[in-house]
Amino acid sequence: MADYGDISVGEASVAKKSLKVSKESKPLKGITYIDSTLRVKQKDLLIFLRQLSVVLRSGIALAQGLDLLAENMTNKKLAYCVSRTSVRLSAGEELSVSLKRYPLIFLPIMIGLIQAGEAGGILDQVLDRIATLLEERDKIKGQIVGALIYPILVFVLAVVVGLGLLIFIVPRFKEMFDNMGADLPALTSFMLAVSSVVTSPYFAICAPLSIGFGLFYFKKYYSTEEGLIYIDALILKIPLFGDLIIKSEMASMCDTLSTLVNAGIPIVEGLDRCISASSNEIIRRAIRKSISLVRQGQSLHYSLSRTSVLPKLVTSMIRIGEETGQLSFMLENLSLFYKREVESQVSTLTKAMEPAVIFVVAIIVGTIVISLYLPMFSLIQNMSK
Repeated sequence: MADYGDISVGEASVAKKSLKVSKESKPLKGITYIDSTLRVKQKDLLIFLRQLSVVLRSGIALAQGLDLLAENMTNKKLAYCVSRTSVRLSAGEELSVSLKRYPLIFLPIMIGLIQAGEAGGILDQVLDRIATLLEERDKIKGQIVGALIYPILVFVLAVVVGLGLLIFIVPRFKEMFDNMGADLPALTSFMLAVSSVVTSPYFAICAPLSIGFGLFYFKKYYSTEEGLIYIDALILKIPLFGDLIIKSEMASMCDTLSTLVNAGIPIVEGLDRCISASSNEIIRRAIRKSISLVRQGQSLHYSLSRTSVLPKLVTSMIRIGEETGQLSFMLENLSLFYKREVESQVSTLTKAMEPAVIFVVAIIVGTIVISLYLPMFSLIQNMSK
């Protein structure tokens, strides 16, 4: 049977008989999606996971619970996904197998945890834990983005103000300087030259094209294996921000691995899930190298220590956890430690960035203003003589 479009009559009849819930296909009316390309907002997915966890704890059957949730969803794409999953469950399919049809919504780590929850009979707890894991990961990403947005916005503002001065103010001073016929300082001559370039029609055409070409080339280069490795390695070497990214990656990796270990998933499979949870290719390559060593019979801490990227604190604490049989406990504590480190460093960076950004803006604007008034100072000195 095709896997696209609305639910077939046969599937709907099965759902009606087993769930005894009317109008279960209502959210799907007039909607057609391709399962493998379906995406939903993270916020809607988190709400769904929390609600499903509560529904399961209340004793409602899984298929019926999914159908009831779908009827009350405002996100039609997610309602479509949940409704089709409900029908498949009624036909005898497992939840984890059904959700694999939506790889852009339910990531491999989520599928692995759901499989463990189904096997252990703790699906409600696992769903709640997945929501918490996603929330923590989004929180860390939000903190890093927040630390980057402020200086970027202020820098863009400084560039806009500088361009405004060069386009609208400097040309008027140029006319005045031409009438004076005096020799101009080097800084003033340079600024007038920059202004003539910025106000030319060629600049209005070439600048957007250059930016567009630069972004296109960067995206194309970053999509290659060589570019991905080079740029991600360069990102980790950026002062202050590189260390912040490593700490955020460690917090995410330890949190993910701890959750998987607690669910009874083997270390190798858990590490494999951590690869998809990482956003940096250098970290992913380090985890892949560790997986190959673990498969050869090496301990987890030794396998992770063979990479030069991961902090020594991580491997040392994991070694203690392995030797004491408290690996999950150590991973949880490492995750909490790095989350606090990220919060603290983001706060410090934000406070340090404010005067630094103001200083940069002052240099850009101040240089333009000073270059315009230097000839006047020279003229006043000549007149006083």
